[in-house]
Amino acid sequence: MAGEQVTFDQVAKAARGLQDAGQAVTVDTVRAALAGDGTEAPAGAVYKHLAAWRADHAKAPEAPPAALPPALLADLAAWARRYADDAGAAGRDALARAEDDMQALLDAGDELESARGALSASLDAVTAERDDARASLDERDDTIARLTAELNNARQVAMDALVGKAKDQLAIEGKDAQLADLRAQIERSVTATAALSDARLAAEMELVGAATARDSLAAELRDVRAQLDAMRNRR
Repeated sequence: MAGEQVTFDQVAKAARGLQDAGQAVTVDTVRAALAGDGTEAPAGAVYKHLAAWRADHAKAPEAPPAALPPALLADLAAWARRYADDAGAAGRDALARAEDDMQALLDAGDELESARGALSASLDAVTAERDDARASLDERDDTIARLTAELNNARQVAMDALVGKAKDQLAIEGKDAQLADLRAQIERSVTATAALSDARLAAEMELVGAATARDSLAAELRDVRAQLDAMRNRR
């Protein structure tokens, strides 16, 4: 029955059992008796039901016999004092039980206050952990955003480098094509010059003589070769 609200009948039954057994009927003894039956009862609820039970069912204290003892009149005053003390004992016992019940309630209140403090501390710890986790999450989001921006920049730089390299390659290929065309022009010029020189040599040999024409043609050929070498060097 743990966790259920204790009833008046349960408290009354436990109180009667304690009273019949000659034991003190207090909040703690009633709670112990209920716990023995498997019932966990809050001190406040037990105190409320026990006060109602005492008002209707508690046995009135038995007064001492009022008959005069078979003694001398000198002992009558002592007997009267003892009677008064015995008659007040029940009130003192009731007051003591009430004080015990009040102390039990105070102890239960202290336990509840301690439990509340522990729960408050746990809540503060959980709140701090949540704040730390939120801060870590924000920091991670900032890091992801920064890395994403850096990655995009790196991609743009790599793309620009590839475009520049392609442009350079096209420029180099264009220059190679120009050099090949120039080389072909030089070769055609050399071929034409050689043919012209041969023609001139034949004509000069016919006109001036074979020796003079050959020398002149050799000189011209040397000049052309020098020019060709110079053009090749410049290339």
